[in-house]
Formats: sequence, structure tokens, C-alpha cells
Amino acid sequence: MRWKAVLRVGVAMAAFAVATTACGQQQGLGSSSSTPSVAQGVHFEPGTTMAKLAEAHTIRIGTKFDQPLFGQQILSGNLTGFDTEVARIIAGALGIPPDKVQWVESPSAQREELIKQGRVDLVVATYTINDKRRQQVSFAGPYYLAGQSLMVKSDNTAITGPDSLRGARAKVCSVQGSTPAENIRKYIDPAQLTLFDVYSKCADALRTGQVDVVTTDNVVLLGFVSNSNGAYKLVGDTFTKEPYGIGIRKGDVAFCTFINDTLTQAAKSGAYANAWKTTAGKVAEQTPQLPTFDSCS
Repeated sequence: MRWKAVLRVGVAMAAFAVATTACGQQQGLGSSSSTPSVAQGVHFEPGTTMAKLAEAHTIRIGTKFDQPLFGQQILSGNLTGFDTEVARIIAGALGIPPDKVQWVESPSAQREELIKQGRVDLVVATYTINDKRRQQVSFAGPYYLAGQSLMVKSDNTAITGPDSLRGARAKVCSVQGSTPAENIRKYIDPAQLTLFDVYSKCADALRTGQVDVVTTDNVVLLGFVSNSNGAYKLVGDTFTKEPYGIGIRKGDVAFCTFINDTLTQAAKSGAYANAWKTTAGKVAEQTPQLPTFDSCS
């Protein structure tokens, strides 16, 4: 069942546009200089997730709190990053303003359970779509295509890519329940792998010499590199493809379709590109194109 929205004339496109007014409370590399427009007078088919959220005038969104450029809580308490901007665009299309978004910290290992238990309405958290996760939740998108990489100290010359890890006996850090943690196992022995619940702990372990390498998606690592004052670097090329999706309750095809339609309109209006440029685009060179969506199921 596809979603239906009745909007006042001229408002439909505004639901997906991003205004250029500055957000004075946000600051730092990961902060956004824009706030999303909020649709007015929206109406959705009764009984749909969209109708329930629009009527409640609030939404619970799961995201990361510790990933520069994508989802990071800064000193003011605000959340900044590309993931949070994408989430605000979706909320705005439902008629929900940014101050009515309830953010729920969603570490990698907890994302499926948060959705299944109804503790969040959706998850935007560098969430790679894969078949194992599809058994538990549904995904809208993907909205971004990343690739796994390696981060080391700037003076490390022994690590040049994943094929060098086993020979160098490198201690590698990743996060429990993440796709990168599973992908890296083919390149190392089990004793070489250390797992934490969040990537910031891996970055701290690299800084203190407890591990030699941190591995996750390239754009996530790029945030840590940019904040390290030259202490860290990325090595080698990306060696996987990681399509980031928006996790929702399994089987909610109408909500998936609505989110995909919202992302499509955001790409047409420039809101998607602006969300990137004001966050990850401050470090990454190229603005991405919205990927081709998977089918909603």
C-alpha cells in the first residue's frame, strides 16, 4: 500500500527542501549549517506508520552518538552528521520539526533489537543492508554507499591493506555486531581481533597503543582521522561495498516506500546534497549520488 499525503499547494516540495538558515547551537566539524523544512498540513492513510507518527507529532530515531561526520553528539548536546541530517529530512516530511525528534543511541549490536522491541521508529546509523539483518528488520534505501577501510597511526608503515594484517600480526579493533567486524575475520587470526561496543573506544585503543588498526567504513574512519590532528591515517583501498539503509519494522512496505519517495525528492531538491556538504562533505571530496534503491519488502 503506497502512502498518500495531501499537502497545501506549494508545500509538497518544501517538505523535502533544506533551508539555508544557520543553526546557531551546532558547531565543530560535524555540525550542520542548515535545518530541514517541515511539511505543513500533511495527511496520510489511516493506520499507516506515517499517519501515527504525524498524529503523535514526534518520532524516535536511532543513530550513533560517537561517529564524527555521520552521527556525533557534540558539547552542546546536539547531534550532528550526515545520518542525523537524513533523519531530520524524513521527520520533516512527516510534519515533525527537529525539536520533536527523540534521539536514541543505537550501537551496532543493538539496532535490530531496538527496532523489533519498538523502542525506535527507524534507525539511521551507518547501517549496512545485508541478508542476515533482513531476516529481522526491513530497510529503506540505501541512501549511501560506503566501503570498509583501515585506520592506523600516521607513522605506521607496516600496514598497507587487509592482506598485510596477518603477516604483521597486527591487533585489529572493530565493533561488536558490525559488518566490518565480520568482514575482517578472513584477513586475520581470531586472536588478533578486539571488539568494543562503539568505535570511539577503538580510536582510544589505537591512540594508547593497545591496538594497531581500527577497521570500519571509510567515511566513519575519515571522521576520526580529521579530528586526530594528524595522528591517524587511512591505508590501502576500500575492500568492501557497504550500502547504508534505514532500518524499520519488518514488513512495513508502506513506510519503506514513503522513506524512499522522501529521499528521491530530497535528491531532486538539493536537500540530500546539502545534507552531505554541511557534514561529511566538509572532509570528503566528492558529493555522492543517491544510490538505486532496493525493493521494499
